[in-house]
Parts: sequence; C-alpha cells; structure tokens
Amino acid sequence: MDHGGHGMTMDLPPFTVARGLEFTGEPFFLVGCLLTLALYGWGVVRLRRRGDTWPVGRTVGFALGVATVALVMCTALNEYGMVLFSVHMVQHMVISMLSPILLLLGAPVTLALRALPSAARSQGMRRGPRELLVALLHSRYVRLISHPAFTIPLFIASLYALYFTPLFDFLMGSKTGHIAMMVHFLAVGLVFFWPIMGVDPGPHRPGYVMRMLELFAGMPFHAFFGIALMMASEPMVETYADPPSSLGVSALSDQTAAGGIAWAFSEIPSVLVLIALVFQWYVTEQRQARRRDRKADRDGDKELAAYNAYLASLQPKE
Repeated sequence: MDHGGHGMTMDLPPFTVARGLEFTGEPFFLVGCLLTLALYGWGVVRLRRRGDTWPVGRTVGFALGVATVALVMCTALNEYGMVLFSVHMVQHMVISMLSPILLLLGAPVTLALRALPSAARSQGMRRGPRELLVALLHSRYVRLISHPAFTIPLFIASLYALYFTPLFDFLMGSKTGHIAMMVHFLAVGLVFFWPIMGVDPGPHRPGYVMRMLELFAGMPFHAFFGIALMMASEPMVETYADPPSSLGVSALSDQTAAGGIAWAFSEIPSVLVLIALVFQWYVTEQRQARRRDRKADRDGDKELAAYNAYLASLQPKE
C-alpha cells in the first residue's frame, strides 16, 4: 500500500536507528546537497588559488550542516517520517534548527562576497556577480525577510499554523508538497538564525544582548508546542492518526514521542547559538582592546592624559 500517494510502502518494519539511517538517496535533496558542497568548495579553492586564506573551521561547519540535511532527507528517515510522527519531528527539528546553525557558521555569504568575480570595468560591465549579491543584501526584500518582526512570527507560525491546520495533511499528500515543506523548514531556520548568529553580513546587525533576546523569543514556543502534543489525549494530526500495524506503535504513543522530541530539541540550538555568541563577543572585545592599545601607543595615550587632567581640574584648589 502507498501512503498519501507518495509511492511509499506502508509495511515498513519496526523503526530502529540502523534501519532509519540506511541510504536511500532522495533525488531532490541529494542533488541539492552535492551542488551546495560543490559551490562552497569552488569558493574556497578560488580563494586559496589567489593566495587568500579561509578558516578550516568554517568549511567543517558548513560541511556538517549539509551532512545533517542529507542525514534526515536522503536516508530511510525520510520514509519512516511519512508514517511516524516522531521520526518526522526529528527531521523537522534537525533541518530547521540544527542544519541552519551549522550552515551559517560556515559563513557562505562572506565566502561568496570574497570569491565571486566583480564587474569587469574594462569590458564596460556595470554589475558583476559580486555587485548583484551586494545589491540583493541591501534590497528592501532582504531587509524585510531578515527583520525580527518577520522572522520570529514566521518561525512560530511554521509550527502552529502548519501542524494544527489541514495544511500539513495537504502537503503530506504528495511528494512535491512534502519536499516543499522541508525546503520551507530549512529556509525559515536560515532567515531566523542569520541575524542572530551575525557571522555573515546582513541588513540587520543588532548587538549581542538583543540577539540573545531574539533567540529566546522564539525558542519557548517549540517547548510549548511539544508539551501540547505530549498532553493531548487523542491524535492531533490526521496524517499520523493511523500508523501501519507493521511498525508496532500506537498513534498516541508516537505523538507523545514527537512532542518530547520537539520539547527537548528546542534546548540544543539555544546552547549552540549562545556558545557562538559568547565566543564572538569575546573575540570582538579582544579586537577592540588591541585597537585601543595600538591607538594609545601611537598618540602617547592622549585620551587617558586628558581624562586625568579633567579629574585634576575637579580637585579643590588650596
């Protein structure tokens, strides 16, 4: 039997991690992952050939991000996710909250700005690939989709407006709808974490405290969503209301497991992003301290001398 017209078999054996991680090679995401890695690798090689450096850590972070997308979409997790709410929730949490963080740590926009060729002025070109990317980053559209007033509600709506309405069942009814939903999850995660991470340039670069507040503004809603699923006394999503008997699970227990995954997983990105923000904050403070020290060495610390003179002027004269 098929599930929702996907051509997915419904007589899957009971889920185990080993079975879930079997490679299946879903074509859309497999091609997308390979193409993304190839483009990133091209950028790194282009920089190296002209004598520029690119941090190995960024390359590793980006590669891990792509690997996590492939892990949940190009393995049997994708098939089990069609019939098990708990496995689907693993896919959702990874591709919307873990993969974007790792991809953004790879600073792909910064790499593109450094690697893309500029306009060839000698040939009369006014805009090259690099100029087009800069124009896009400064466009009204990007300012809108990267603003917290847009990203936070979108992040929240991707849970409640999707799973608690017939939209989810409609999308799960076709392979195209399922792929579109997963692409949406990835895109929402990227635009939500992009200004918070602050690794790549963008139209919105709030301070570290504000970025932490933006992070915590969205995370609790994942926990509330998970708790709602765990406390429900009946299946809340029609797609998973009648799991195949071959899996040996009930719809309610599977939904409870899905809620637990959503609740627990909300802590993981918070910790990862906080570590990244604290590290960035520390590096920025160190850089500014060195800049102040160099300025003091150049001008004989005139600023400190002026401040001391000001303090002396405040002392009462005898």
